[in-house]
Amino acid sequence: MKNFKNLFAISLLAMVLFYACNNDDGVTEVVPDEIIETPSAEEFQQLQATAIDRIRQEAQFEAEDGIQFESEKGVKLRIYEGTLKLNGEDVTGPVDLEFIEIFDAGSMLTTNKPTMGLREDGSKALLISGGEFYVNVTQNGEQLEISNHMQLVVPTDLTGGADQDMTLWTGRIDDNDNLAWDEEGDGPDGAGNLFVEGDQYFSFLSGFGWTNVDRFYNDPRPKTTLEVIVPNGYHIQNSSVYLYYDGEPYALAQLDTFNESANSFSEHYGEIPIGLEMHVIFVSEEDGEWKYSIQPQTVEDGDVYTFEEDDFITGTENDVYDAIDDLP
Repeated sequence: MKNFKNLFAISLLAMVLFYACNNDDGVTEVVPDEIIETPSAEEFQQLQATAIDRIRQEAQFEAEDGIQFESEKGVKLRIYEGTLKLNGEDVTGPVDLEFIEIFDAGSMLTTNKPTMGLREDGSKALLISGGEFYVNVTQNGEQLEISNHMQLVVPTDLTGGADQDMTLWTGRIDDNDNLAWDEEGDGPDGAGNLFVEGDQYFSFLSGFGWTNVDRFYNDPRPKTTLEVIVPNGYHIQNSSVYLYYDGEPYALAQLDTFNESANSFSEHYGEIPIGLEMHVIFVSEEDGEWKYSIQPQTVEDGDVYTFEEDDFITGTENDVYDAIDDLP
């Protein structure tokens, strides 16, 4: 009898649900939970590549004359006569220069060129930048080399004035297309040297690629790690999390480690000052636009922050740039 009553109750419940969903007013559909579509790594990286393309500067020169180039921001590049080589041989004829310059946190974010410096123990910490630069020269699409240093002269007022502690750094891009910086040494030919004279940084570069004028951020307060949890479906290939330190518009930190089990990005080096006022920034892609959210935070020991899907908004590259540019 007990089994019969249970069977009857189940049957009755099924009938009630059936008639509730099929009534005279029409059919009521049972709507499943919304499935959130997340972008592919390629879709996200395309946004960053587009941002790079927007600020790329190009020019053509005769190789035997050397290169003297002044950028849109007033940075001066000189490559000396007779130093451009292809397979060890002197290059003659037209060559193509590619030049990129980045100074502010908004451009660092949209191009994915943060200022994270490598320490001797392999850990990473925030750098304050006097400018990030990409220099490359090709001929008919073939990569050229340089046999001597080239000179880069950077106006210091582009990043708030001269800083005597600045040194030169070389960019290294990892398997996740994220950039970190190695400090250069002083080479025997002067390459790797940087000095301040008046209102300009004078630097001598040893090769093509990414170069940064930088120093480590200095804060005497105790340090901690932190974690940022993101919605399922987002990971280190299709999204990024950055930290903007309030009052530091020429720097941008990035969380470069992702924990799949917790679905979280983390700063695990213990370099975040306790008490720091900052903004945590999540970015990804949706339908060809930027998808992002910005959280103001004051760092406490061992903080864990969470982004929910409802936190995100979409916008253009300019929208994201302006949002970062408006931070304190």
